[in-house]
Amino acid sequence: MKIAMLGGSFNPIHIGHLILADSVCTTFGYDKVLFVPTYCPPHKEMSCTLDSGDRFEMVRLAVEDDERFEAEDCELRRGGVSYTWDTVCYLEEKYKSVLTGKIGLIFGEDLISDYDKWNRASELAKKADLILACRPRDTGLKAEFKNVPTGEYGKNPIHNVTRENFPYPHKIVENPSLEISSSEIRQKIAENGSWRYLVSEKVFEYIKKRNLYAKQF
Repeated sequence: MKIAMLGGSFNPIHIGHLILADSVCTTFGYDKVLFVPTYCPPHKEMSCTLDSGDRFEMVRLAVEDDERFEAEDCELRRGGVSYTWDTVCYLEEKYKSVLTGKIGLIFGEDLISDYDKWNRASELAKKADLILACRPRDTGLKAEFKNVPTGEYGKNPIHNVTRENFPYPHKIVENPSLEISSSEIRQKIAENGSWRYLVSEKVFEYIKKRNLYAKQF
């Protein structure tokens, strides 16, 4: 079985994440994409404090109707800072009886300029198949809705690096580049804007029922 992972805060998960996972499966023949909500990302401070249980439940609801997708809670159960190296090692062990080849690691082009600062970056590039995706940047958003880089992230990035000249072995997936971000959705909810069709129906109903995000600001 070919397995890839897509990590993130998923705060909330939206249709762009699902389209990306579908593109990876279709383009590279992956049988399974694991959606891995992070507990505490090392590279950013989340702009909205939301219970990790809510984030995981939204992911679970978003993916449950597609047998190729699965919600994986290993980082939430592990706690602490969520390092991708640890997660890839865990998934290799968990799926060793069925895994074919390396774990595919999906991440957006907005992260490549800081990839060298990731924990065990060079080793990770050898252990996993890096899959670089199109991802819109959070532009035109109010500061309180944006995620803030922490530590050395965002400082002295590698300039002019693109998916094409990224200096590690990698694959490129040409996923549709939708102008959607979780930050934008949070802002729209808080400001009573239009966001209904930016998330799956089940996620929409969950957010409305739990009154998420609107009460945070």
